[in-house]
Amino acid sequence: MYNLCAVSIRPPHANTVSPRPTHPVGARRALSRLAPHGQAAHYNLTAILAKLAARDEGAGPLKWIRASLGASMRMIAVDDVLYFRAEDKYTKVVTADGEALIRKPIKELYEALDPESFWQIHRGAIVNLRAIARVDRDGRGEPVIVLKGRDEKLAVSRTFAHRFKAM
Repeated sequence: MYNLCAVSIRPPHANTVSPRPTHPVGARRALSRLAPHGQAAHYNLTAILAKLAARDEGAGPLKWIRASLGASMRMIAVDDVLYFRAEDKYTKVVTADGEALIRKPIKELYEALDPESFWQIHRGAIVNLRAIARVDRDGRGEPVIVLKGRDEKLAVSRTFAHRFKAM
């Protein structure tokens, strides 16, 4: 009974129940009917993947950030950002001119940034390498980043400390 009925693989407009071919000739006939549909689907998938790859190649790293500043919105060039820090449900964007908030999580933000310009230094912090004045060591020997023209220091977690071992 199990071999007699199964849902046949046909185009979406022809969903019916048909007998399953149990004889090799019947199986070959069923496969020959499916071949054109399988090739068309493969071709469409290949075209879609090619379009997606072309779109992703041109995207490149993030260049601008839209940040809220109270009731207004501000466009911030990524090159002007000193560092990003996670705060509750938001991410704080710190520039030489001030601070702003965005709703993008640190993980998503890091994936969109240029890895040659920005390093994640903590699970909740990303720093612009151009903003680093020097890297000091704290009392425990852990790296601490001193920023150019700023008083605050950014702690580097043990997970990301290997990036600063040679410094």
